[in-house]
Amino acid sequence: MAGESRTGGRILVDQLRVQGVDTVFGVPGESYLEVLDALHDTPEIRFVVCRQEGGAAMMATAWGELTGRPGIAMVTRGPGATNASSGVHVAQQDSVPLILFVGQIDRGSRERDTFQEVDYRRMFGGMAKWVAEIEDPARIPEFVHRAFATATAGRPGPVVLALPEDMLVEAAGVADGRPAGAVEPAPAAEAMTELHRRLAMAERPFVILGGGGWNATGVADLARFLDGNDLPAACGFRRQDLLDNEHRCYAGHIGLGPNPKLVERIKACDLLLAVGARLGETTSQGFTLLDVPRPVQGLVHVHNDPEELGRVYQPDVPVPAGLNAFARAAATLPPVTRRPWAEATAAAHMDEVAWRRPTRIAGELQLGEIVAWLREHLPAETILTNGAGNYAIWANRHFGYRGPGTQLAPTSGSMGYGLPAAIAAKLRHPERPVVCFAGDGCFLMTGQELATAVQYRLPVVVIVVDNGMYGTIRMHQEREHPGRVSGTALANPDFAALARAYGAHGARVETTAQFAPAFEEALAAGRPALLHLILDPEAITPRATLSDLRAAAHASGR
Repeated sequence: MAGESRTGGRILVDQLRVQGVDTVFGVPGESYLEVLDALHDTPEIRFVVCRQEGGAAMMATAWGELTGRPGIAMVTRGPGATNASSGVHVAQQDSVPLILFVGQIDRGSRERDTFQEVDYRRMFGGMAKWVAEIEDPARIPEFVHRAFATATAGRPGPVVLALPEDMLVEAAGVADGRPAGAVEPAPAAEAMTELHRRLAMAERPFVILGGGGWNATGVADLARFLDGNDLPAACGFRRQDLLDNEHRCYAGHIGLGPNPKLVERIKACDLLLAVGARLGETTSQGFTLLDVPRPVQGLVHVHNDPEELGRVYQPDVPVPAGLNAFARAAATLPPVTRRPWAEATAAAHMDEVAWRRPTRIAGELQLGEIVAWLREHLPAETILTNGAGNYAIWANRHFGYRGPGTQLAPTSGSMGYGLPAAIAAKLRHPERPVVCFAGDGCFLMTGQELATAVQYRLPVVVIVVDNGMYGTIRMHQEREHPGRVSGTALANPDFAALARAYGAHGARVETTAQFAPAFEEALAAGRPALLHLILDPEAITPRATLSDLRAAAHASGR
């Protein structure tokens, strides 16, 4: 039925309200002024003003990760959209629901290389689940409903909708749409029966957890299934919060720099249950963890996107299903009575506890000890965020993630994600501590969003680990071209002084002993805080120095 006549901008904002949106991240642009004007009269939707569109899209992606509902970002045409593409890529690889609204040139100016003109279908076509341009304001309710349904269906991901500016000022009489609900298919009964049969026959089963689309109930059901069957489980790359790291079945993190004992356990298992994990490059250790295309282990692969089943590995039992629905069905299966792997599960957890202990690295600042101190002193509900870089290995190895939504880290390996994610997390959960780890190179990708944290008075704590280089690339250089440093050295600012210039608390930390009092002072500051940690450049990983890598490369003949 037709509704009252409204502008396209007003119709769009009304649809966001219908879908339950209460927060939008964006950078303003003249291409969607009508939307901004409609938001002025919609106090139930908060528009968070960001400093760069990539930061806005990453904040919206983190919001989608935390809520399970699409995070919303709004940017202007051309440069705004190209900047925001970094966040769209994170959402795609991380399986996170996101809707990016992009202002667009007016409909009558297409194909003239008009100011900031971009064909968004071509630009985002291989990255987003759906890309469309809304030509008629009367169809906005239809498009927005579909965008929410598509972003959350199956494997969650990003949707991009372009909004021609003349369409937004055009009026139409159209009724509001309905709220879009996520549809989660249950696993087939035959598949669950076969899983139970194979588990009852197994000698050395193992579970790998991952993927996007989980909720707290699904994670709890999964833990009950593991616990009831004494099953050892590892979390895939940057999915460590899918199982409490103190849980007796938690066997570690199969990501970058994993425990060699964990790798051997997975290779030696005779039944592998992969739940949600795509078994992508990092989790599969460069596709070496399992034989391609047919693993020697029996493989039961559960995924919420049927197209992922058999993409690389051919499963013995493919299970297309919603992850929470699968976990619910698994939790209701009777535990198998024969469990010869129970002692191995306990040993796997103890190996993980031992692996988590800090190792000694070069220099006066011991990053492992610092992360261990945070694990021991921060409450279980703390949210830890990071971007990409070798510094994150310490955070991912030595911290303990206690439940869903406590880890925000990009499986896409995107630098700059940590600070925007921390801002979104603090907006969503103001009562919980939020700590961001960033490298010196990583921080300056989106460091201007510290101004956003200050503007909204968000007391996040940012830990910038400064070793004066793009450390990950330097590590690879020393392995492949030892001693030939090229393009990786950084001349950095005084990050603590920079934080103070923004209006945040800032302090410099050069030794391990200085960290605890500096961190406690940062928490007590009651405003955004940044700790500038000076790391010895030799400390490139928890297990090796740059000199070690160089010597090994020379010894191998490189």
